[in-house]
Amino acid sequence: MSTDLLKIYERLGAIARDALNYAMSIVEPGMPILELCEKVENRIRQSGAKPAFPVNISINEVAAHYTATIGDKSVIPKGAVVKIDLGAHIDGYIVDTAVTVTFNQMYNQLIKASMKALEAAQLSMRPGATLTSIGAQIERAIRSFGFKPIKNLSGHLIRRYVLHAGKSIPNYDNGDRQKIVEGEVYAVEPFSTNGAGYVDDGPQVTIYHLFKNPSPKDPHYDLLSYISSEIGPLPFTPRWLVPRFGEGVGNVISELFMKDYIYGYPVLIEHGKGLVAQVEDTFIITRDGAIPVVNVLSLLK
Repeated sequence: MSTDLLKIYERLGAIARDALNYAMSIVEPGMPILELCEKVENRIRQSGAKPAFPVNISINEVAAHYTATIGDKSVIPKGAVVKIDLGAHIDGYIVDTAVTVTFNQMYNQLIKASMKALEAAQLSMRPGATLTSIGAQIERAIRSFGFKPIKNLSGHLIRRYVLHAGKSIPNYDNGDRQKIVEGEVYAVEPFSTNGAGYVDDGPQVTIYHLFKNPSPKDPHYDLLSYISSEIGPLPFTPRWLVPRFGEGVGNVISELFMKDYIYGYPVLIEHGKGLVAQVEDTFIITRDGAIPVVNVLSLLK
């Protein structure tokens, strides 16, 4: 990896770390989720990057993919387990990171299980290590606390403008013998739960991405071309489009999703309605091991 690219990741790591730290400092029971999402996304923009995807605020049994909707009235519940998952990018180079906070001390061990799993993953990530061996370390750490890993969620290889670039870092020993390669960049995100250990697609979709170049013949071409030019292939939320297209844009996006012009990410819910904790960092693979870009674990200690 070039020196210039390393400098970009160093800057992104600082921006993402600041945004996470800011989010942790302001989140509290009763806070509107819309306010939290918008404040954190604006923090990223003000720092000189762009959100790589809408800030995810996933609460209790919701594992991932919930971001505030247009006019969202929901708030952070008392005693909740709150996952704050955010991404930042500069010119398509992406850092992806997450923390979990709770307002009930009885769930601290659930968060600690994901922390220890991330630490174990970092120690096992080096060129030549198999993906399954990393997953085994994650699973072992989570189970040592008496919890389960979520098996159908995983970390992922990141490439420029591509959040999920093919290889996956499993949260358990899944038998994948593909190997880690020097110079690769991975987001690793252990999910721990006291539930069933896997997630289902919920009925709600709050995050989308454009998966093909728009044509002038497409319905709502102006909207699609705006998404293509301003957001590109990265995930977005309809509320980002309100300043230009008005609040009715949410209905238009739903229509385009139903007609397969855009892809939607369903909100993911733990099958047994168990609580879910997530801790995530982005790692650069060097010949000596994995370098954390955000160093998220130090924020939680």
